[in-house]
Amino acid sequence: MRHLIISLMFLSFYSVASDVSPETCPVWSSARLTQETRQLTTQLAQWDKDYHQSGSSPIEDAVYDNLRQKQQLWLQCAGQPVPVIAVPGGDDAVYAHPVAHTGLSKLRDKQDVANWMRGRKNLWVQPKIDGVAVSLVYRHGKLAALLSRGDGQKGQNWTTKAAFIPSIPLKIADIGPELVLQGELYLKMTGHQQSAEGGVNARSKVAGAMMRTSATELLNQMGVFIWSWPDGPVVMSDHLQRLSQLGFPVVSEFTLPVSTVDDVAKWRDAWFVRPMPFATDGVVIRQEEEPAGKYWQNKPATWAVAWKYPPVRQLTEVSGISTTTGRSGKVTVILNLKALKLDDKWVSKVNVGSVSRFKQWDVLVGDQVAITLAGQGIPRLDEVVWRVSERPQMELPDPQSYGPLSCFTPETGCRAQFLSRLIWLSGAEGLDMAGFGGATWQKLVDGIPLNSLTDWLTLDEKEMSAVPGIGIKQAQKLMAQIQLARQKSFRRWLSALGFPSFALTFAQQQQTWRQIQQLTPQDWEMTAGMGKKRTSQVLDFIHHQEVAAMIDALKQAQLPAFQ
Repeated sequence: MRHLIISLMFLSFYSVASDVSPETCPVWSSARLTQETRQLTTQLAQWDKDYHQSGSSPIEDAVYDNLRQKQQLWLQCAGQPVPVIAVPGGDDAVYAHPVAHTGLSKLRDKQDVANWMRGRKNLWVQPKIDGVAVSLVYRHGKLAALLSRGDGQKGQNWTTKAAFIPSIPLKIADIGPELVLQGELYLKMTGHQQSAEGGVNARSKVAGAMMRTSATELLNQMGVFIWSWPDGPVVMSDHLQRLSQLGFPVVSEFTLPVSTVDDVAKWRDAWFVRPMPFATDGVVIRQEEEPAGKYWQNKPATWAVAWKYPPVRQLTEVSGISTTTGRSGKVTVILNLKALKLDDKWVSKVNVGSVSRFKQWDVLVGDQVAITLAGQGIPRLDEVVWRVSERPQMELPDPQSYGPLSCFTPETGCRAQFLSRLIWLSGAEGLDMAGFGGATWQKLVDGIPLNSLTDWLTLDEKEMSAVPGIGIKQAQKLMAQIQLARQKSFRRWLSALGFPSFALTFAQQQQTWRQIQQLTPQDWEMTAGMGKKRTSQVLDFIHHQEVAAMIDALKQAQLPAFQ
């Protein structure tokens, strides 16, 4: 509810944003500052009217809170009085798992959960623990293996770490030939509130401790939540009781029967705000009946699903706009942001896609944008919440000027794509040259300078060490990589130079560049996966003037792959 006074609003803002420096006054003229403040004040007043008169809330309280705080700052910057306003409260061996780890399908909303539950019976809800998945394998009552999830079929052997994790019993009261449990290693916490604290990097801390070669004190702070017992007791009450007897009592406390989607929603909401002994990122709904373990596969289960918490969404300001050009000529627009923290990740940039997509967003420097974390923790532009009134035309690269055959040299307007080509050339799909990342290539392009994709082959150690930012030791290492690159295979060099990937396999079969040149359009079209369009792309590459110049340079450099 929007009822706190302005002093509490400032306290609320800095409590959630204390990791960033307090905002400073915008670098605007006095006239523009007045104009922008007036526009924001008008918008806030309209939202207040909507909220108080009709009960509608066009934006969530957290976003409103941040914008209201920005209004107060701007008023102070303009030397205007700040009114008291009601605001919202605001081991490296790899082992096969005896039973494959299944995944979980992620349901989008309450309706999806209801649809999944329909027709199913004997359902249970558990918190979705934010930790690291493992298999526990017991043989004749003794722990035989602790395995990381890995790819679901095979995982790393972490068995030696188990002795340092008190929550994992080394012996259990079951002397059967083999008992397999699957669960989550988590960081034990006291009164953790997911809604207020987020993930606190718990998963990364657990993974880091388990990946270390030596034991750390953090292992003593880990718990284990058993969420699956393949081929265990069928009736859940027996299942839970038996797990407690074996030494895994936590699962009983957090596995509860549900019969409706409202039951699930109740526990999901409660666990999100309630003090918990671990970090969570949603809930898991599972049915009591499961197939035999031999039928489990490393893909989403049909008997259990996840309903995650809403993605974290925060407001920040666009501080700049830049573009990148990939090696294939794709121009991508990047928003530079005033740094913010989403869950346990710092975000200072967000990719908005192509130039045309950027224009659809209608976003400029100074705009307030809502950012969320999408899949794999990638920041995403969710909404432009408020736009500044002054909106100058942006000068952006013309996407039509770039393509797969542009910028083989760093001519005017080509620096970004040329650097992308060099980074690809030395990357994993190219010549795999250690130490030749983007920063190194930038130094070489500026310091030598490099005028083609092959100029670096003629460098010597003296020239390399003379480049600003590259010392003698680094120069020696880089020269060693150049010598290794000279010996790389024909296929590696073709890929490094940008030969169309869909034609690489057939091209390398020719063994020499001359043989590739002698292939007819019909030869290419008859190749699997090729057609007239792809054949045209390949021929355009082969006969491009800059490509021909690079091939000549490689021949003159006496590379084995081009002799």
